[in-house]
Parts: sequence; structure tokens; C-alpha cells
Amino acid sequence: AKPPPSAPPPSPAPPPPAFGFLFDIDGVLVRGSQVLPAAREAFRRLAGAGGRLRVPVVFLTNAGNCLRAAKARELAQALGLQVSPEQVILSHSPLRLFSQFHRRCMLVAGQGPVEENAHNLGFKNVVTIEALRKAYPLLDMVDQSRRPKELPPPTTGFPTIEGVILFGEPVRWETSLQLIIDVLLSNGNPGAELEEIPYPHLPVLACNMDLLWMAEAKMPRFGHGTFLLCLENIYKKVTGRELKYEALIGKPSTVTYRYAEYLIHEQAKKQGWNSPIRRLYAIGDNPMSDIYGANLYNNYLKSAQRNQAQSCKSILVCTGVYRHSAEAPSKPEKHNTETVFHGHRDFSFDPSLVEASYVVQDVNEAVQLAFQKENWS
Repeated sequence: AKPPPSAPPPSPAPPPPAFGFLFDIDGVLVRGSQVLPAAREAFRRLAGAGGRLRVPVVFLTNAGNCLRAAKARELAQALGLQVSPEQVILSHSPLRLFSQFHRRCMLVAGQGPVEENAHNLGFKNVVTIEALRKAYPLLDMVDQSRRPKELPPPTTGFPTIEGVILFGEPVRWETSLQLIIDVLLSNGNPGAELEEIPYPHLPVLACNMDLLWMAEAKMPRFGHGTFLLCLENIYKKVTGRELKYEALIGKPSTVTYRYAEYLIHEQAKKQGWNSPIRRLYAIGDNPMSDIYGANLYNNYLKSAQRNQAQSCKSILVCTGVYRHSAEAPSKPEKHNTETVFHGHRDFSFDPSLVEASYVVQDVNEAVQLAFQKENWS
């Protein structure tokens, strides 16, 4: 009898990845509530058997009006794979590092679960714009239909506010602008009579500096950066001084990318990938936040100690804020030097920082390009 045919030798296991991805969400993976077809294709490439990712991935978004776990669930549903909250960085996620403010009474502005977000980040004592408005009904006077009909009794026992957290764009801008300015001018006691304007003012922590973002509309929409622009200009017009931030976080700030890299390393460790992560590929649609931030972080890596990645390459896609007609430009720097600077006041404009390492059509092409550079099948 013939001996049974021997089984083919097992194919060698692929080497552990030495690179990771930082994906922006709006304009890269989704437009509003619609998933981009290229995103589904990209994640089919990234996932191995059983739908598990073969490469460490962090979703790095300037959105902040939701909980991290909710954003992870939303992404999992959109992309058809498991996404854990540890793979998601919202604009405010690095605030958990600012423990010196966690015990102070902080005014929180934005929309969505702002109190819950603040508590999850470690803040013990928070006051919402709505609670402040209820305590001091005479402060909110723009909307005539909301003005008190009778003089309310004086407010007692309301805590002194010791700092401000700006999570994201609020709904009624006039209310938030007025009350935040009141808190800064009164040193945290907005019911008090204005005597001398304190300067420096109370600490302000701001998340998400995006002037614009891309949803389903044909043109970009106002982002939190537009709200910050209003706040800064009103403060300066009223006081003659600059509004100062204790921290500006979210893209393009280096602290956000440093936190993202930490999560990439943690993910690789958890998966048992022992190869050090040497290169990061940051994929985004907004030259002023995604590309600027990745390039700024790449410069930081070049000058930093060598216990970090060696490079952070920026890949610009054309499905969101950045659009081009016909072919992807071979010289993006020409386009960018003619561009109006949409970045935040406190970040200087350097044309080289908004010039992407690579420009591709969509996120699927971006993943293919990274695989090609890494010689990764």
C-alpha cells in the first residue's frame, strides 16, 4: 500500500509588524453617518482570520462630544470588526494626564455627555454651562424668549469655579461665550460685580482646534476651532489681552500623538508582537490638523530619545476636507503655500508641516501604500 501523502509543510507565520496606523475618522472612514466604501476595503486588508487586526491600529479623532466606549461601538458597527475603547483617542482623552486639575471645580462646555466624560477622565467636581445658567439666570440675555420675566432671588451656595474645560462646540454659542467670559472676568464668581479684571485668568483647557470638518454637506462645517476663535476674539476685544490656554489638546498637539503612540505600543504588547514599533502611518483628510500634527510629531521623534518610534509618516486622503480635482497633485507644497492657514492661533504656520508625506485618493490606497513601504503582504 502506498504511504499516505505527507501534509504540506505549514506556511511560516508572518513576522510581527514593526509599524502601526493612526486613522482619523471623519472624512477618512465616514462622512457624517455614512461609511466610505474604501474604509471597508481597507479594513478587510488589515484584518486576518477571525476579523482580528494584523497590525496595531488607533483611531485618532478630534470628535469629543461622546464617550470613548460609544465611539468604539460605532466604529465596530461601521467597519465590521472588534474595536475596543483602548483603540480610540477622542480630542479630550489626554486630559486624564492633567491630574493637577482633577480636584478643582471645573466649568465644562460642549455637548453630549460632558459631565460623564469629565468624570471618566478623572475630574471630581464639575459644573455645566446649563447648571451655571440656572444658578445665575440674569447672565443669559441674548435670546429674549429665555430672559427671566421677574427678578430672581440672589444665588447662594454656588461653588467658585477654578478652571474651564472646553470639550467641543456647544449648541447655543451665545450662551456659552457669554458665561465663559463671565467666569474668566469674575475669577470664577460670575454673580459678583466686576471690579478689577484678573490676569492671568483662570486655567482654560481646550480640546479640538479644528476650524472645519467634513460631514455629508458638500462644503466643510464649523468645528470647535471656530468657537475658540470667537471666544479668543471676544476676550481680547473686552479686556485688551490675549486669552491663554493651559493646554490645547487634540490634533495637531504633540501630547495627543504621544498618547496615541503609547496605545499602539500597548496594543502590540497585548498581541504578543515583540518587534518594536518603528514607524507610524497617520492617515487624515485635514492638512491643518491631521497632516500638521503627524509632521509635527515626526519632527519631535527626530529630536526625542530613542525609546519611541523612529518616524510618523503623514498620508493625506481626498475624501474629506482636502479635495483635489483630477489627479493627486505631484507637488502638494505648491497647493499648501497658497492655502489660507486654518490652524489654531497658537500654532505657527509652517508650509512644510501641512505638506503630506504622501497624497492618495482614499484610505484603502493609504493602507496599500503603507503595506508596500513595509513590504507587508
